[in-house]
Amino acid sequence: MKLGDAIPAKYNLRKLRLLGSVGEPINPEAWMWYHKVIGGGRCPIVDTWWQTETGATMMTPIPSVTPAKPGSCARPLPGIFADIVDDEGRPVKTPDGGGYLVIKRPWPSMLRTIWGDNERYLTTYWEKFQNRYYVAGDSARRDKDGYYWIMGRIDDVLNVAGHRLGTMEIESALVAHPKVAEAAVVSKAHDIKGESVFAYVVLNVPRSDGPAATALIEELRSWVGEQLSPIAKPDEIRLTDNLPKTRSGKIMRRLLRSIARGEEITQDLSTLENPGILEQLRGAPAPRAKPKKTAARARAKPVKRAKAAIEHPKALAKRIKPVKRATRAKKSKRKAAQPKVRRAAVKAARRKPRSKK
Repeated sequence: MKLGDAIPAKYNLRKLRLLGSVGEPINPEAWMWYHKVIGGGRCPIVDTWWQTETGATMMTPIPSVTPAKPGSCARPLPGIFADIVDDEGRPVKTPDGGGYLVIKRPWPSMLRTIWGDNERYLTTYWEKFQNRYYVAGDSARRDKDGYYWIMGRIDDVLNVAGHRLGTMEIESALVAHPKVAEAAVVSKAHDIKGESVFAYVVLNVPRSDGPAATALIEELRSWVGEQLSPIAKPDEIRLTDNLPKTRSGKIMRRLLRSIARGEEITQDLSTLENPGILEQLRGAPAPRAKPKKTAARARAKPVKRAKAAIEHPKALAKRIKPVKRATRAKKSKRKAAQPKVRRAAVKAARRKPRSKK
C-alpha cells in the first residue's frame, strides 16, 4: 500500500486463486486494497487467527463458503470452541462487547507445556480463570453475526480516562486516512488520564518536516476523533519511514512501547529486520542503508582478477612449467623401458639350446 499499485500492476496475477493473511490483524482498509489490487476483486482472502502455541489455525473464513468481512477472522473452525469473557470469566453476550479471547475445550495441536518450566506454562495460559480456559492473551469482540474481531494483545489495550480502547481500532482509523499506509499504537503513562495514546505512522506520501508535519499530525488527530471518539485521539503522533518488524513481518510492539516511554531497550534485537530505524523512532533521522552489491558486480571481480593473472609474467611461467614436466616424464619413461628390453634379450639367450660339439 505504501508503494502504491504500480508494482503489482507489472505482473500477471490472473492465476491467483486464493489469498492469505497471517501475523498482524489486517485492518479493513488493507483488506480492501489486498482484495482489489492483488486479488483483482475475485480471490477470497483467508484472514486467519492462530498462535504458535495453538499449533494450527483456529479461526478463519472458509474459502467460497463463509462470507467474508474485511478485518474479521470470521468464526472458529469446526471442533474449536472459542468464547469471549470478561475479567471475571463470564461470557460476553452483548454484540460488539469486548473481552478476553479464550478457548474452552482442548484441541489436538495445543501447547502442553514449556520445556523445563511447566509452572510458567500454567501461569501464562491457565491461571487467569482458575484453569478453566486457555487464555490466548488477545482481546477480541464478537458482532451480532457471531464474527470475531481481534483487537490486539490484552497488554496493549489502553485505559484512557476510564475508557478501554483497543490498539487495533485506533490503528484501523489511522490507516483509513488517505495519506497513511501503516500505523502502530501503544500506551504511554499520563498524569491525568492514566494512559495516553502514542501512535507511530508510516505515510504513503513523502514524509514532511516542520510546519507541514505539524499540520498533518493535527489533521490525523482530528481524523481519529471523527472516526471513533474524541477520547481516542492520539496525544502524540510520530511520523516514520518504517515500523520495527521481525523478518516474518510482525511489529515489535514492546520495542515501540519502550521508545514511547523513554525506557532503555533491553530486549533481544537479533530478529529486527531494520535496526537502523530505531534512531528515527526516537526522533532522529534514520541512517541511510548501504547499497547492497548486486550479483553482477560480485561476478565481475573474479573475471578482472583472472584476466590480470593471465597477463602477468609469473602466471605465464606457471603455464609453461607443466609442459616441461611432461617432456621430462616422457624421457624418464624411455629410460625406464631400456632395462626391460635388456632383460628380455638375456632371457631369450638363455632359452637357446647350446650347440653340441
